[in-house]
Amino acid sequence: MLKNIMCACLCFLFLFPYCIVFANVSMPVWSEAKETMATIANKVELDLDVEAAILMEEETGTILYTKNEHEKLRPASVTKVMTLLLIMEALDDGRISLTDEVPCSEKARKMGGSQIWLNETERLTVHEMIKAICVVSANDCTVAMAEFIAGSEEAFVNMMNEKAQSLGMHDTTFKNSHGIDEDGHLTSAYDIAIMSRELSKNHPKIHEYTKIWMDTLRDGKSQLVNTNKLIRFYSGATGLKTGSTSLALFNLSATATRNDLKLIAVVMRGSTSDKRFEDAKKLLDYGFANYTSIQVAKKGDVIQTMEIPKSKQGKIDFLVEEDCFVLVGKTDKDKIEQQIVLEENIEAPIEYLQKVGTIYYNLNGAEVGQTNLVASNKVEIKKWGNFFCDILLKIFCLGR
Repeated sequence: MLKNIMCACLCFLFLFPYCIVFANVSMPVWSEAKETMATIANKVELDLDVEAAILMEEETGTILYTKNEHEKLRPASVTKVMTLLLIMEALDDGRISLTDEVPCSEKARKMGGSQIWLNETERLTVHEMIKAICVVSANDCTVAMAEFIAGSEEAFVNMMNEKAQSLGMHDTTFKNSHGIDEDGHLTSAYDIAIMSRELSKNHPKIHEYTKIWMDTLRDGKSQLVNTNKLIRFYSGATGLKTGSTSLALFNLSATATRNDLKLIAVVMRGSTSDKRFEDAKKLLDYGFANYTSIQVAKKGDVIQTMEIPKSKQGKIDFLVEEDCFVLVGKTDKDKIEQQIVLEENIEAPIEYLQKVGTIYYNLNGAEVGQTNLVASNKVEIKKWGNFFCDILLKIFCLGR
């Protein structure tokens, strides 16, 4: 028996380097798809009475329709989408809270245009200010909030432009926080869609305000009626912001959700208020009629299990890191191609939730979505003593 153990140990020491070489060989795993689908976006002609327009799907950012989407135009109060985005970020960061009381400066009081007639003697909460901005597009509340967050409206406008650049809004220059006409205060339908998506997708609580049709402030003394008529008259409407001046004409960033499909329709320079709403409805109707959003991966789902050479744990599960949705034409919803590609040389040590691969979802060879695969637990390297004990255990088991 002793001789058998000694021989086994010698064999192990001789073969161990080769075991390491073979253990390091990793093979990517591929999941072959059943079918290939057609491209989802086809150029259509919609009879729109606006200078520029865009239709975007919120979850993926897929663009479904465009018309002069990069033309630089005056946004009017649609500017407030960026103002609201910075307010929501300040709330999320803990720099302000909904119960904070916001003072009114002389500048804010004198803004004019859409307002709730603030004065220097009163303070409204952040919650009340956001409601007034979203529902009646209050310029006085907008400036008061800009000053409250940044110290001055000028400093806040700098923040707006910095955020615009970070989002890739290259058609945009903000000159103020409210959208009253000012030379050089310009953006595009494309850029409005980008900042609308950022606000709606990453700060969905904003819709608690933008979906309000009628409300009050100051213990019922101030009546609020939403400037966005779609909230009352379009099924699934969730927001987002209207805007109009004599120079900008009539603008709108409209968000709506039906059956988990979230769309953003932007129209600029409509000839009348009613026509901008009609054109936004045309865009949204087109999107809801022709497209669907499908969840192809759910966070935490186990995709596969893999043996990890030279590890104490032996094997781990590969989990989906985040929910993944893909946008497809309704006729192609059952034709999504999936491809799983693992990282090279997956071996111990592996950290908990370390990326180990990627799932790609393709449409006729074009990628329409992806999500990472991550490790279900920490994996440690098996030490020499563990290898030796394993061999001894196998020998004794064979001996029996």
